[in-house]
Amino acid sequence: MENKEIAKILEEIALLLEIKGENVFKVRAYQNAARTLYSLTEPVAELVKEGKLEKIKGIGKTLASQIRELVKTGDLAFYRELKKSVPEGLFDMLKVPGLGPKKAKVLYEKLGISSIGELEYACIENRLIKLKGFGAKTQEKIIEGIRYIKKFQGHFLVDEAWDQAMALKSWLREVADDNYLEITGSLRRFKEIVKDIDMLVGTETPDKVMGRFVSFPGVSKVVARGHTKSSAILEQGIAADLRVVRTSQFPHALQHFTGSKEHNVALRQLAKKMNMKMNEYGISRDGREIICSSEAEIYQFLGLEYIVPELREGMGEIEAASEHRLPTLIEVEDIRGIIHVHTTYSDGKCSLEEMVKYVSSQGYEYVGISEHSQTAGYAGGLKIDDLKRQREEIENLREKYPGFGIFWGIESDILPDGSLDYPEDVLAQFDFVIGSVHSGFSNDQDRMMQRLIRALKNPFLTILGHPTGRLLLGRPSYAVDMKELIDVAAEENKVIELNANPHRLDIDWRHCPYAKSRGVKICIGPDAHSQEGIHDIFWGVHCARKGWLEKRDVINCMSVKEISEFFKLMKTK
Repeated sequence: MENKEIAKILEEIALLLEIKGENVFKVRAYQNAARTLYSLTEPVAELVKEGKLEKIKGIGKTLASQIRELVKTGDLAFYRELKKSVPEGLFDMLKVPGLGPKKAKVLYEKLGISSIGELEYACIENRLIKLKGFGAKTQEKIIEGIRYIKKFQGHFLVDEAWDQAMALKSWLREVADDNYLEITGSLRRFKEIVKDIDMLVGTETPDKVMGRFVSFPGVSKVVARGHTKSSAILEQGIAADLRVVRTSQFPHALQHFTGSKEHNVALRQLAKKMNMKMNEYGISRDGREIICSSEAEIYQFLGLEYIVPELREGMGEIEAASEHRLPTLIEVEDIRGIIHVHTTYSDGKCSLEEMVKYVSSQGYEYVGISEHSQTAGYAGGLKIDDLKRQREEIENLREKYPGFGIFWGIESDILPDGSLDYPEDVLAQFDFVIGSVHSGFSNDQDRMMQRLIRALKNPFLTILGHPTGRLLLGRPSYAVDMKELIDVAAEENKVIELNANPHRLDIDWRHCPYAKSRGVKICIGPDAHSQEGIHDIFWGVHCARKGWLEKRDVINCMSVKEISEFFKLMKTK
């Protein structure tokens, strides 16, 4: 191993020891040794060979032994075991500018944060503001630091990519007809995680369009520029590709480049059965080119109902389209109320009235307030006295906003044994109860399922919140059998949340068709901690569309009167 490689390992050991709260002198010993090795002109391997390692200032017996082990084997047992003792994601958090080992240790011990994704989500929920040694400014710096390092990652959340794609699309409108300009790829299908942005333009002046593309202010590097395709890296670190075709080819190229691969393969197989060939430029039969004027016409020509981009995942949509049994998918406009909203009573940014007033101003009929419960101290969970104050304020607001529905709920922690936070006489007072797991993510599947099933059997639970606990690009799902969980929800007549926050989008859309088949209702909740967070409902709806959900499958498509009766019926049952 070279000097720099060994020095880097010693630096990492120092950081790991500091995270674990080891003796400061021990930490400094590794830091000093690393600096020494960085400055050496002679290879460490030669010093080991000549037996001169311990003569170097700051290299004692223990360090010398460890360096020899690295040189001779390329490995160090002490380092390997030390890394195992610290959550991997916690070490990655140290890459965030301004976040040192001491702060990372506090975040882990006080809030249970052990990954960059969890850290970002905690900042969104304002959990660092009241944490000793942090505050609003530190939280903002950490958010900026996370944005910085995310530039260099290869995957992006759908909302991040969408914002950039829309800005690029707006820029290209200067030289492209909006009828022949579209986002394609996985982003058009609203996949929850994407690798890049794909754009398509139909034009007879490709060079003009390409020139406009590479001059986009958000471009940090032009990777390639051609007559039909150009590639660039945007300032946020995401790759963007632009393809140009003739306007007559645009519908076919749009269908092809939207994908997915599985969907396109199935379409081409269908075309082949009909003695036709199909590619990104058109359809041909017996050597005769057939040009369609729209995507809908392409599907119609193949004997299919139009399949919207969200469904093009190779999950039976072509068979359903051929049999005219595609669902009438939910639309954003179908959402009539917002359920799962936090205020300053717990960890939200806005007061209760500010959130009520804002949701009402957006044209919705009702809002469901659901703060964190008392066990969630890290998120300002409400004590019994806090609940009394909030209930009184809600009663006053109901009088102040008589034409708007205000439902009083709680996001109750599902405790390790599966019970809900608060005694039953308190839970009985709420209009609805969301039960969510916020701790104990490392439990094995049997234990986690017992916990969740007990919660679903609780008569006071209305909605199971973000059922897998995942944070996209931040934390995987805890061990859970979603099919069994859905079966229990069906038996107990419980609702499952589709958490619309783009960091979650949980329940996963892939499980929605099964939930639908079992008659389990879904609640699309933004888990809003700010007024801006209300608009995450957009991502939730598109996730629901990918899951084949219709208006009738989602409880907050009900009117204020219907949802009120629904909640009362749930409590009665």
